[in-house]
Amino acid sequence: MKGLNVLDKFIFFLNICFALALLTAYFLPYIPPKTFPTLSVLSLGIGPLLIVNFLFFLYWLFKVRRQLFMSLLILLIGFANLSSFYKFSESKKVGDEEHFSVMSYNVKSFNRYNWIDAENISDSIAHFIAQEQPDILAVQEYFSESSKIDRAFKYKYIKTKTNNSRFGQAFFSEFPIINSGSVDFESAGNNAIFIDVVYKKDTLRFYNAHLESLRLKPNVKDLQEEGSERLLGRVGGTFKVQQDQMEQLKAHIETSPYKVIICSDLNNSAFSYVYRAIKGNTYKDAFKLAGNGFGKSFDLDFFPLRIDFILSDKTIPIKGFTTYTKKFSDHFPIKADFSL
Repeated sequence: MKGLNVLDKFIFFLNICFALALLTAYFLPYIPPKTFPTLSVLSLGIGPLLIVNFLFFLYWLFKVRRQLFMSLLILLIGFANLSSFYKFSESKKVGDEEHFSVMSYNVKSFNRYNWIDAENISDSIAHFIAQEQPDILAVQEYFSESSKIDRAFKYKYIKTKTNNSRFGQAFFSEFPIINSGSVDFESAGNNAIFIDVVYKKDTLRFYNAHLESLRLKPNVKDLQEEGSERLLGRVGGTFKVQQDQMEQLKAHIETSPYKVIICSDLNNSAFSYVYRAIKGNTYKDAFKLAGNGFGKSFDLDFFPLRIDFILSDKTIPIKGFTTYTKKFSDHFPIKADFSL
């Protein structure tokens, strides 16, 4: 650090800390959360860490200092992560060729507990879906008594948490459903459901997965009130539960006799262990191939968080992807277009 003034030495020290944090986070998708549950929480911060390290790089570049090479090296090591955080190219546009659309949407029980200060949220969601006309709709946190979308589709499969419950996950389809079922996780009340759908001469299997919730508050004030130590412990524990759920889901997916498309609220980022384990080398992320921007799917104040995904078999062409900004839930709906 020769030649640096006191301020620059302090900035370079911070630079080293953030560079090491980002380097550590790069490896976390390969480490089961049960091994280091608290440390695994750092995977949620890869996006902000990329931004901070890029700002350090710009600072040293502006000052024409060789310290820029550390941040540059760290950013180059994680270059493959950039497309998961931000997609620079424009969204693919659906052409005139034959295609079908799949929407995934966590509706937060259609605002049953009035977390949004607005009336008729269920009507607004139903109107939005009627406008977009997805062929397959996967709904997480479905609530039967508030739903206004049931009659808009020819076929449906709804699985509530218990026989007496009205909460659960749901599928709605314009194509015939010939088989359906549920993957009931052992570790929590969440679950995943699946349907086998006939599309022309093909049969496809669709999964709708909702993993254990992070229970993140949308604004900074609420997070500060919880306290960092308690927050880290709670989220780390959630990651361990998610690992169990992911392993059950993956085992079921591997038994599918058909090509698979997975709609999901993973409650975790594209830099997480559960995302990497489910996606593997078999599936592709529709956002990474056809989306653009940050792809923010959860309404969090302090940074763009993408925790909702549509993954598809590599052999199914992706023709388009859209992340909507309709604020009818704490999640934003996403839609992918496919062709066969």
